[in-house]
Amino acid sequence: MTSPSRLLDLLGIAHPIVQGPFGGGLSSVALAAAVSGGGALGSFGAHHLRPDAITRLVADLRAATARPFAVNLWVPQPGEDAPVDLAPYRERLAPLYRRLDLGDPPDHLDLPDFTAQVEALLAAGPPVISFVMGIPPQDVLAEAKRKGIVTLGTATTVDEAVALEAAGVDAVVASGSDAGGHRGAFLKPVEHSLVGTFSLVPQVVDAVSLPVIAAGGIGDRRGIAAARALGADGVQIGTGFLGTRESNASEVHKRMLHSDAAKVTVLTKVFSGRMARGIHNGLVDELAGADLPHYPVQNALMQPLRKAAAERGLADYVSLWAGQAAPLTAAKSAREYLDELVGPQN
Repeated sequence: MTSPSRLLDLLGIAHPIVQGPFGGGLSSVALAAAVSGGGALGSFGAHHLRPDAITRLVADLRAATARPFAVNLWVPQPGEDAPVDLAPYRERLAPLYRRLDLGDPPDHLDLPDFTAQVEALLAAGPPVISFVMGIPPQDVLAEAKRKGIVTLGTATTVDEAVALEAAGVDAVVASGSDAGGHRGAFLKPVEHSLVGTFSLVPQVVDAVSLPVIAAGGIGDRRGIAAARALGADGVQIGTGFLGTRESNASEVHKRMLHSDAAKVTVLTKVFSGRMARGIHNGLVDELAGADLPHYPVQNALMQPLRKAAAERGLADYVSLWAGQAAPLTAAKSAREYLDELVGPQN
């Protein structure tokens, strides 16, 4: 078992635990601050935010906690900026919109601009920036290093971890296919990159010299001990923190996380255009096999529908992101959950 000291020193934290970042409005300043305040690393998923909102976010996080925190961005994948004819996709989704009395699907989409986002984030200078879906541009990593910002890159395979180390990130999150939410595969298709956490972590530990943070299927102290035994310097836990009171997940989402439904999770592109793991529901089946546009187009088209369904408590229309360890977690505050993960202190 490795010592977590190099990860603790790198991140400036007391406990080798990273709260997984949630995009799409599921993160909250209160959650990140509670986790950071408890000595772990709180995170905020910002891939959906405009640059000015990212600037405000970092200021709000600094006001909420004096401890280190991370802000997460998604690296664009090739082809995602290609023009898309919205007409056939709007037509396909129109019956769903009418079913929820939402009018017509949007004909103008507000899509994220990664370059503008990352420029704003670097200017704001958070203690840590984490990335998923790819390797950040070299100039971004160089500027982060110049400003003393720690960078975390997410790998779903050993080859991705090696590529991230070569690019110059400071630590690697080894994200097994057990993990909830979006799969971050970027060297090969997701379908060719579904490596379980138990298989992935020791191989990544052997392949890179950087601190390795294990993610996927970790929900309690047993999972942390297992990850450490596999050689990980620390762990990243998403679903467990997503179900806490401070999380910005909807009440129906939290209810489903702590129900028997969480025993069955599936991989689907239905809600965003990128493959993600969530609790099986009606919309996953209804749109299965449908021709869907890529991210971020599908994500933007589905956003009004997801938002309305969450507000009305309609579980069949909500993206119920969850990892395979969801049944190991329970509803409680973030600090209560973190204290359970850390255990008694000597």
